[in-house]
Amino acid sequence: MTRLAQTAGLNDVQREILATVRDFVDKEIIPVATGLEHRDEYPTEIVEGLKELGLFGLMIPEEYGGLGESLLTYALCVEEIARGWMSVSGIINTHFIVAYMLKQHGTQEQKDTFLPRMALGEVRGAFSMSEPALGSDVSAISSKGVKDGDEYVLNGQKMWLTNGGTSTLVAVLARSDEGHPEGTAPHKSMTTFLVEKEPGFGEVRPGLTIPGKIDKMGYKGVDTTELIMDDLRIPANRVLGGTTGRGFYQMMDGVEVGRVNVAARGCGVAQRAFELGVSYAQQRHTFGKPIAQHQAIQFKLAEMATKVEAAHAMMVNAARKKDSGERNDLEAGMAKYLASEYCKEVVEDAFRIHGGYGFSKEYEIERLYREAPMLLIGEGTAEIQKMIIGRRLLEEYRIQG
Repeated sequence: MTRLAQTAGLNDVQREILATVRDFVDKEIIPVATGLEHRDEYPTEIVEGLKELGLFGLMIPEEYGGLGESLLTYALCVEEIARGWMSVSGIINTHFIVAYMLKQHGTQEQKDTFLPRMALGEVRGAFSMSEPALGSDVSAISSKGVKDGDEYVLNGQKMWLTNGGTSTLVAVLARSDEGHPEGTAPHKSMTTFLVEKEPGFGEVRPGLTIPGKIDKMGYKGVDTTELIMDDLRIPANRVLGGTTGRGFYQMMDGVEVGRVNVAARGCGVAQRAFELGVSYAQQRHTFGKPIAQHQAIQFKLAEMATKVEAAHAMMVNAARKKDSGERNDLEAGMAKYLASEYCKEVVEDAFRIHGGYGFSKEYEIERLYREAPMLLIGEGTAEIQKMIIGRRLLEEYRIQG
């Protein structure tokens, strides 16, 4: 499909990048995605192809060996990749959040150490906020880092770590009471620690264990894990930005990028669902004609296409707002909320168009039907997005006097 979800105002470089990514998705991802997903197999060859295309360095500045592209370019690439297989877009998402956080908040030494190797895909990033006893309530984090000479000792258990096994650098959010007296607001006593590790499972460095992959309904292929810190020692120079107490703000800045990413993934999955639905509707015959000629199906296709267009427009707006340097939590929240909800609806409509065949693992829509729900909770649930949106609207429309 080429008519839906077009983006105005792109330059020649952006158009060339997107054309290259789309061609890669059509040739290297879509033909193998369902088989890999059913086997829950990590897409090693696809990831190597993304490295060759330079996509792991897409937003990393040129001075560090990256392409220096915008969040918009990145989001549009994610949209294309998710159209092929959402799990692949998840592999690069956490990598880019960590790279972005380093670029925005890291010390010069941290940037020089990590960004060039991240641009090549040699260092692969993951970030970790959630814990077993909390979901969206970040202020309830109990993992803790305690200063001990020139090191910090970290203890705690983290949950839902995307790329937990394959990553080699994890940005971990934990409490750090040092320098923050009792009574300090929870979000002001959190620090982001840069934890280097070996890829794999089990004890990946002294004091750090990645137990194994969490078995999921969908979003397979990519490894989602726990992370257990038991007297994990890291150098003090691995505090992101060099100063404790700024972790919450650093993470929220990264999550805004992540929310644009999730919106882009929702757009990509919805586009693929529409493509499958509109194609199947022209091939399947009932009552002597293709079901696409039945008004009920045409209405469904019209609603699906409109939702794809609307979600894409909001995602592009959120990315451009972030690129401009302006605050974009409102736009990112709206885009993530709308795109994930519309994605679920478009996928379900495509599933309905397929009828009984949509329930068969032989058809691609079955995979999309299991993948879409993850977007409803990733980077904050719909309820969290509504809370962010509502608060920001009240700030913007506050009655004076």
